[in-house]
Amino acid sequence: MANKDAGNGVVRGRRSSVADLHVDESDILNISDIMGDAGWYAKDRMEAFKVYKDTPMPSLEDEAWRRTDISGVDWEKFSKAIRDDKDIDNMAEVPEYLLNPLVGDRQGGQIVVSGRKVLQSSLADEASSKGVIFTDFVSATQNHGELFSGYVSKLVSIADGKHASMAGAMVDQGIFVYVPAGIQVEMPLHSVLWLNRIANFTRVVIAVEKGGSLTYVHEISSSDEGSEQLHAGTVEVFVGDNAELKFVEMQSLGENCYHFSHEKSQVGRDARLDWVFSAIGSKLTKSFLDLDLVGNGAWGRMSGFYFAAGKQHMDHDTQQNHRAEGQTSDLLFKGALRDGSRSVWQGMINVEPGAQKTDGFQANRNLLLAKEARADSIPGLEIQADDVRCTHAATISKLEEEHLFYLMSRGIHLEEARKVVVDGFFDPIMERIPFEGVRERLKSSVVDKMA
Repeated sequence: MANKDAGNGVVRGRRSSVADLHVDESDILNISDIMGDAGWYAKDRMEAFKVYKDTPMPSLEDEAWRRTDISGVDWEKFSKAIRDDKDIDNMAEVPEYLLNPLVGDRQGGQIVVSGRKVLQSSLADEASSKGVIFTDFVSATQNHGELFSGYVSKLVSIADGKHASMAGAMVDQGIFVYVPAGIQVEMPLHSVLWLNRIANFTRVVIAVEKGGSLTYVHEISSSDEGSEQLHAGTVEVFVGDNAELKFVEMQSLGENCYHFSHEKSQVGRDARLDWVFSAIGSKLTKSFLDLDLVGNGAWGRMSGFYFAAGKQHMDHDTQQNHRAEGQTSDLLFKGALRDGSRSVWQGMINVEPGAQKTDGFQANRNLLLAKEARADSIPGLEIQADDVRCTHAATISKLEEEHLFYLMSRGIHLEEARKVVVDGFFDPIMERIPFEGVRERLKSSVVDKMA
């Protein structure tokens, strides 16, 4: 991505000041042994580790990281946790509210993983009898190796970055969802990854084959209590020709967690991906989210919701890639920031030479609720075709005094008026979410953040 922020006053760091996880081959072999890796993934894990060792930790000198400084992360603490292989001493149990269905009154399956332990795993007979697979990552490598190996690391390469190879080498849990060609999964699936370790590494793979359809809600969460945590993860989403996927991804990590993720989706001919992404937790987040439209007529929508408070730092880097004719992409990310929090959004629409008749749009809207809060918004276009319609927009604004005055003049208290205005700001995102349970969870998070 080209430099679009020259002269913004950011102090650039030195690569040599950035530390690293100090783990060696014996540590990786120990993880592989504990997890009971299938032979093929044990080899993949070691290959990822080699790439990890050869890849420098990103710093402020790297364009994608110029606004997110991780030089202060205590990597040695996390290294020790990996070597000692211990959970957090005062880990909390999975909260009951995380287990509630978020899509209607029924769900077709649920997986709950706490650390490395699978607490619950179910899939309706109606789906399993049709060949649908919904399982945890370790079971996928052991029981569905031939199928699973055809998807994992095929979109997110271990060469995509330090944290991508970190997750590939040290992964200790995750989810695999597979829908065979032509199968319609009527009831939604729901999974929860609850992080109870000091250092956590996860991988999620979703594959909906040609003509299939699925609604899937996935959440990664942890407690605010206890020691600082590290999470590095990957998400890979395959949507085959004429297939449809509604994917809701929720991040509600504790505000003591450093969160790094590489997430990529691939959408085939005349296929549809409706991807809703929410982020309300973590101490620091750096996420790369790619929508890759590869087939003629592919359609993709990305809807992002984030709300930061305190000293939270959230950095989202999005990419919309158009690679064939007649494709449509639509991105809307909206965030609110209070206290001394900061957000960064960098977005790019890329249209390749053969992607005529492309319709691409991206918008990032930010609402600042405090003088100390800061939002950086950097949209971008790279157009290599001449018959396209691509636009972008970015805004950073404060609460309008006129709106507050209007509400207060009608007897509404100031704090309640602020909540009403913020709720209205997020309404366009809420309208994109077809699931009442998810909307209620996000609205509840707004109330909590405003308190």
